[in-house]
Amino acid sequence: MKRYYALSAIGKDRPGIVADVAGLIYECGGNLEDSRMTLLGEQFALLILISGTGEEFQFRLSTGCKRLEWEKRLSIFLTPVEETEGMPQLKGITEIYELSTTGLDRMGIVYHVSRLLAEQGINIMDMQTKTTPSPESGTPIFTMNVILRVPVEISPADLLEKLNRVGEKLAIDISLRKVG
Repeated sequence: MKRYYALSAIGKDRPGIVADVAGLIYECGGNLEDSRMTLLGEQFALLILISGTGEEFQFRLSTGCKRLEWEKRLSIFLTPVEETEGMPQLKGITEIYELSTTGLDRMGIVYHVSRLLAEQGINIMDMQTKTTPSPESGTPIFTMNVILRVPVEISPADLLEKLNRVGEKLAIDISLRKVG
């Protein structure tokens, strides 16, 4: 029977982290189903959905994670995932949108935007944020790109109007476009 596991790992960036974790999954007889990997400051972070079969798979994977933590100085967290949660199932009809923000860096941007989205029943599928110095002044500029799964009953114009109200409050520009 196929079983799913969510693995998160983080460690000081260096060449070979992905190869180390992917090698462990391969050696244990697992399959990498889905993943997100990124550099955050000087830390490299991985979030991976793994599947495997057999009674010994979880033991081999758990033991291998402990070995990697010790040998490669990674912090690893392994979570069993219910079979029905392994691969995403769509609930209702949705459309995919991309939301982008740009503005002066300030506390609360992610909170206020994500709270509005949650209140509307909109699911965040992917989010990337970054702060970079303005080329002209060096002032920190915050950008956020979010991929959303929006229920079809939500009017994109109404959603954009609500987002723009948040944008005015935070002094950020917000755009919303349908993907695909």
